[in-house]
Amino acid sequence: MSSSSPPHVVEDLPGILQLLSDGTVVRFDDYDMLPPPTVPPALPVQWKDVVYDAAHGLKLRVYKPPAACGKLPVLVYFHGGGYILGTFSLPNFHACCLHLAGELPAIVLSADYRLAPEHRLPAALDDAAAVMSWVRAQAVAAGGDGDPWLAESADFGRVFVAGDSAGGNIVHHVAVRLGSGELPGLDPARVAGHVMLCPLFGGVERTASEAELPPGPFLTLPGYDRLWRLALPPGATRDHPFANPFGPESPALGGVALLPMLVVAAELDLLRDRVADYVARLKAMGKPVELVQFEGQHHGFFVVEPAGEAASEVVRLVKRFVYGNGSANTS
Repeated sequence: MSSSSPPHVVEDLPGILQLLSDGTVVRFDDYDMLPPPTVPPALPVQWKDVVYDAAHGLKLRVYKPPAACGKLPVLVYFHGGGYILGTFSLPNFHACCLHLAGELPAIVLSADYRLAPEHRLPAALDDAAAVMSWVRAQAVAAGGDGDPWLAESADFGRVFVAGDSAGGNIVHHVAVRLGSGELPGLDPARVAGHVMLCPLFGGVERTASEAELPPGPFLTLPGYDRLWRLALPPGATRDHPFANPFGPESPALGGVALLPMLVVAAELDLLRDRVADYVARLKAMGKPVELVQFEGQHHGFFVVEPAGEAASEVVRLVKRFVYGNGSANTS
């Protein structure tokens, strides 16, 4: 008579999580993947946390510059973390959003979403759609029973969707859902553009930068493969549409009405060529997309040093994009 063997570890991210053979996930809450962030210059930005999806216990953090700034554009921000870790409250993500809110200036809505492998994709993408629906509800309720900070300061006619790494991948899917009509219109709110910072895309076939660049300090090729194994539906490859926008089963984007996009890449990022290919393919379709590459930088540089010189230039780019009607005007 055979007895079943005890669960064993099938995926191990030291200090972060373990996935066991029976599907159990063991998380370590005290992980520290990034060095403490440099603190942006003192900015008079208030913030608070609000629930946007009570059913899943999901919150977002609202950042509001001084009321004297008047009505401000709204920047919906999705954090990185490979779909498996992270929250808006981590010091580095918090510092990024303080910087964006104070320097653009803008109302920033930094949203959490369900993480894999407990909640594999499309859970995070569905949560992002719920965030956008929450924004629409706030626009409808402005001046009524909506959030008073947003009623006072948000210009819902200028909504931008931004994110870094996995958050950049989320931005792509939000853009496609909006442009294809899968995500209902947000009227009276209006999305005016999208910002993707070192977006996390995948593919089975290696690009030159994936095959040839040395590992980065925060993204290695084995780690990149592991992230997708944990985030994608069981058994899916990196060519799944959630990972590869141009995979064999991915929807055609030629007929999708994509809004202006600003895409930031890093020269030393393993994913540099994948991001450049994404932009080149969209440009070939006539889509309004702009690529800016930062020399000497690695994947996630904006989050690693949110008050550094390169991150400050990212904020200036985003400011020109947001206040320039969907153009970074980098010339």
